[in-house]
Amino acid sequence: MSDNDDVPFNRNFPLHPGVVEEVRPGVRRVLCNNPSPFTFTGTVSYIVGTGNVAIIDPGPDDEAHAAALLDAVRGETVSHIFVTHTHRDHSPNTPRIKQATGAPVYAEGPHRASRPRFESEKHNPESGSDRDFVPDVRIAHGDVVEGAGWRLEAVATPGHTANHLAFAWPERKFSFVGDHVMGWSTSIVAPPDGSMIDYMESLDRLAAREEDLYFSGHGPEIPEGQRFVRFLIRHRKAREASILHRLAKGETDIPNMVRAIYIGIDPRLTTAAGYSVLAHLEDLVARGVVATDGDPVIGGTYRMANG
Repeated sequence: MSDNDDVPFNRNFPLHPGVVEEVRPGVRRVLCNNPSPFTFTGTVSYIVGTGNVAIIDPGPDDEAHAAALLDAVRGETVSHIFVTHTHRDHSPNTPRIKQATGAPVYAEGPHRASRPRFESEKHNPESGSDRDFVPDVRIAHGDVVEGAGWRLEAVATPGHTANHLAFAWPERKFSFVGDHVMGWSTSIVAPPDGSMIDYMESLDRLAAREEDLYFSGHGPEIPEGQRFVRFLIRHRKAREASILHRLAKGETDIPNMVRAIYIGIDPRLTTAAGYSVLAHLEDLVARGVVATDGDPVIGGTYRMANG
């Protein structure tokens, strides 16, 4: 299967910022006005339940978005705040919502990298990590939190970040998947924040579950969630095959691989693509398929281990 026709992306998402939309009974969403090449039309926050509700992913440090969320739940009680992960487009608005509602914050934990930073790594390639975030209640894979008319189960989905959680609503076969699965684009996996090894295991974990309607941190809802995840798995394996195909021609570096693999890429995403290639290379080096001198880093050169 080719790299270009394997994932049925859907970029049709006409929701306007600040507008509350009931996407399914018991699930509302509000879009933040923070569009970018990384966030698509912006970050989507979710309101779960009616009357007594939970808010998932309050979004970036944005007063207007906080006001829109609070307006959407006017006359209701916010009993829980959930955060899927600690990137700056998802968690920094949490203190505003907590201060206004008094609701406790549930998440896996503070931000952390997927592995220790190598000596030669000088900066974090991600769009930004919220290192100030600390949840009130730390939850782990399999933990269940119940509210009025809803029940959410934490599903560990590390890969995009080490502390990424999805929140499944098993009785409704819904899953709030944060940035682990997006309907408009593939997720960025950028070491050391992210890990391709973890990411692939997390995709397998979601594919094995019953939930089949995904609500993502960016873009439209994703029907047939497990089928979409299988597309993503095939896409990543095809990307890996493209890297190995390029390395079969001889030793090279990551910028050359990006030029060979990501034809016609938005120039603003070139750096992110490089870190995605690095994530694959980390996995391949760990498996003994690819070799490099020293640690697998963004500035390294790579070759087939048997070459």
